[in-house]
Formats: sequence, C-alpha cells, structure tokens
Amino acid sequence: MMKEQLVVSSSPHIRSATTVRDIMWSVVVSLIPAVLAAVYFFGINAFLIVSVSIFGCLLTEFLFQKARGKEVTINDGSAVITGLLLALTLPPTASLWMVLVGSAVAIGLGKQVFGGLGYNPFNPALVGRAFLLAAYPVQMTNWMIDGVTTATPLNVIAESQYMTVEYWDLFIGNVAGSLGETSAFALLLGAAYLIYKGYISWRIPLGMLSSVFIVTYLFGGDPIFHLFAGGLMLGALYMATDMVTSPITKSGRWIFGFGAGIIVVIIRLWGGYPEGVLYSILLMNMTVPLLNRYTRPRSFGEGAK
Repeated sequence: MMKEQLVVSSSPHIRSATTVRDIMWSVVVSLIPAVLAAVYFFGINAFLIVSVSIFGCLLTEFLFQKARGKEVTINDGSAVITGLLLALTLPPTASLWMVLVGSAVAIGLGKQVFGGLGYNPFNPALVGRAFLLAAYPVQMTNWMIDGVTTATPLNVIAESQYMTVEYWDLFIGNVAGSLGETSAFALLLGAAYLIYKGYISWRIPLGMLSSVFIVTYLFGGDPIFHLFAGGLMLGALYMATDMVTSPITKSGRWIFGFGAGIIVVIIRLWGGYPEGVLYSILLMNMTVPLLNRYTRPRSFGEGAK
C-alpha cells in the first residue's frame, strides 16, 4: 500500500512552469512593433538610440553583478527591457553619450543599488529618464518629425489650447515626440499580446487610461487627445504594469491605475509641465507597499479587526 506523503512548506504553494525569463523575453518581443514604428518615423537614429540604450543597460548590469560577486543574469531579458523602455522615452535627437549615461543610471541607481531584479521600488527605466530630464532638460525636450524640429502635441495644446493634429496621426504615431510615445497603435498591439498571455494585469492600464479619459472630460479637456498624446500609452501599458513595482492585489491594482491617471491629468491640465506620466508612475510606485498591505484579501478564518 502506497503511503501518502504530506509535504509541509511555506508559500507559494501554486507554481507555474512559466519562468521570469519567459516573461521578460515576451515583453521584449511585444515591444518590437513600437521599435519598428520609431525607426519608420524617426529613421536610423532611433535604431542607434535603442541599441546604445540596451548595450548600456547590459554592460551596467554585468559590471554591478561582477563587482558584487553575484551570478551574471544579463541573459534573463530584464536589462534588455529596461534599455528598450528607456530608449522609447527619449527624443529622436538624443545624443548617444547621453543615452549611455541614462542607461547606466537606470540599471545602477534604479535597480542594482536595491539588490537587483525584484527588489527595486521604482521602475528603472523611469529613474533613468527622470535623471536625464533633470540633467539635460534642453536635449530631452528637443523634438523632431520629418527632419524638422517642432513641438509635441502636448506642448502645443499647453501653450495655445489649440490642437493642430488629427486623431489618426496621434493613433499611428505621425507626430513629434519620444521614440515610443508616438504610436499608440504599435503599443496597443504589443500590450494585447502580453494581456493574452497573462503577463501584465489589464486592471492597471484600464484604470489609468479610463481615469485620464473621465477626469479630462469632466474638466473640459479633450479626452481622446489626452488618451493618445504623449507617453500615456507607453506608461500605462508597459511601465505602470511592471510586476516588480506594482501592487499584487486586484483592488490595489485598480487604485494604482486610477491614482496614476488622476496625477497625469493634474499635471497636464494645471501643472507647469505638459506631460505627467513619468511622475505619476514614480509617485504611485511609492504607494505600493501600503496598497499591498491594506488591500490584502483576508485569509480564511481570519477575524475582522
């Protein structure tokens, strides 16, 4: 008679065959449409920026892990994602040395100083962009389309309150802006693949996008314009959904998404800066420990407090 074996262990008790590496490389694949759109609209410089950003992130990760005597894990795809996302937040006129500095800050200060993948409280790519925006504001706000320097749609509407771009151009990305912030279509295409695979939570982007739409409409703005303009799609679909820096509970994800969307609208409509996606996600990253604590489902048998 076969004896039943009872194994006592700590959680998690349910495991998946999907590895972190599988998820990371799937995210890389999902960003290919956005990269191709960037190269199509901005030319070879977009490809160079993406390449240098990925190289800088991989090199920084390698050097930090070697210095700390840790296993080198640059092939798990996480540093490649940081490089890709950082590049997609940069203007097409960004200098390559500046891209290299930003990628070093993203991995060094945004990830490795906290212990590496899984320990960072903030999205590393946004940390890199925040540093570059503070250190090199002129270069980071130099936009170009068809070889001509121009303002982004958000800059135009912030200065004149008059929209000069068609919705279709906003949707496909035929406007000035950062490499990956322009084509909402390419970003939605990649995100649909990740949601289908179950690798990102649909609650965060839906909460963020819907709150931007509703609040903008309530205060007299153009909700469709604000939905497709700037870095909202890139931030909502790929940065706010970072599984390391976002809540683990369903209700926490809704709150995270709604909070980020409301901060975006506050900065865009009443702030001195035309874009607010960067700060909205970084600020909501700070709330994640509290959201995880106070939205945690009650365990079976746990009494009301």
